Amino acid sequence: MKFPVVITVVLASLALTIDATVYFKEQFLDGDGWKSRWVESKHKSDYGQWKLSAGNFYGDAEADKGIRTSQDAHFYALSAHFEPFSNEGKPLVIQFTVKHEQKIDCGGGYVKLFPDELDQSDMHGDSQYYIMFGPDICGYSTKKVHVIINYKGQNHLIKKDIKCKDDELTHLYTLIVNPDQTYEVKIDNEKVESGSFEDDWDMLPLKKIKDPEAKKPSDWDDRAKIDDPSDTKPEDWDKPETIPDPDAKKPDDWDEDMDGEWEPPMIANPEYKGEWKPKQIDNPDYKGTWVHPEIDNPEYTQDATMYKFNNIGVLGLDLWQVKSGTIFDNFLITDDVKEAEEFGKETWGKTKGPEKKMKDEQEDMERKLREEEEKEKNKEDAEGDDEDDKEDDENSDDDAGIEEDNNGKPKDEL
Repeated sequence: MKFPVVITVVLASLALTIDATVYFKEQFLDGDGWKSRWVESKHKSDYGQWKLSAGNFYGDAEADKGIRTSQDAHFYALSAHFEPFSNEGKPLVIQFTVKHEQKIDCGGGYVKLFPDELDQSDMHGDSQYYIMFGPDICGYSTKKVHVIINYKGQNHLIKKDIKCKDDELTHLYTLIVNPDQTYEVKIDNEKVESGSFEDDWDMLPLKKIKDPEAKKPSDWDDRAKIDDPSDTKPEDWDKPETIPDPDAKKPDDWDEDMDGEWEPPMIANPEYKGEWKPKQIDNPDYKGTWVHPEIDNPEYTQDATMYKFNNIGVLGLDLWQVKSGTIFDNFLITDDVKEAEEFGKETWGKTKGPEKKMKDEQEDMERKLREEEEKEKNKEDAEGDDEDDKEDDENSDDDAGIEEDNNGKPKDEL
């Protein structure tokens, strides 16, 4: 009697899978075949070169191969085209992996989503894009995830500070844009930030503005405390801040004709009380802090289409890197969040553990080699010290023998 339920669940699962649309996927699994799918910009003649590589450590030698920046202090400009689409009325999911195994000091690890009409052969830093998303690192101060949205021709940076990963391992970055104008940023399949387009970007004018006609009333008293009018300064309050040192004495050799009239040095007056101020009491006329009234902003108009991009057709890597070696892999653009999660688990999720293990083993081996080299160096230094001591002893014996011979012979035989 339970079979129909099981069948229904299976069919529902299949329906969800069938409904998912994958607009773009790239895993670099066919060797140099990627070169036919990706276009290098010719806007500049000295863009950095990309190499297919799994890096110095990995979880799977083949599955972890991605495109790697290979030249220090270079700009990079590479893009891939796909069938154009609109994300109207459905989620937009952008996902990829990044590995900064070179201990990156300054450089980008982000992607850009471009309109279909982009001239890929002329892509450059000023080419207009829809979305820029991914990690950016430069020194100690910049370690953030960019989420930049183009709205009506202007690029708008997210107002939140989203920290990126800054180690040398591979990490999975995911941006989800929903048709209800909310978003979510995930790193390694875990949510790290979320919110709404209207709240977290300054794309629209403020809903409310201060009423330009409103002014604080002239009799508005916003002083919480006032001087006590009944408080008076004590008669003995005023004392000088410094006084002549009563213990000082004129030196015996003081010559008034030569040195002038002697005056004792000044010291802090122990009776000085500072400036007198009346004590404070509650202000009976206090009305609180005046709040400027707000009115509806006449320039504000709600826009329910801020999330929508009509002609998405190119994914690009437009970067600058001081130290090269970053590997990009497992690109995915889809309309299904679950599809992206599963793809992340099947790719990054399966190789992250073995990758870290290999890296740890390499570091352990390097540490042992350094220790062996240090031991060998210390041994050589110690042997060198022994040789020096031996030579010093021999020289001392020779000197002693010569002195003995000298002492036992007449002067004319020396």
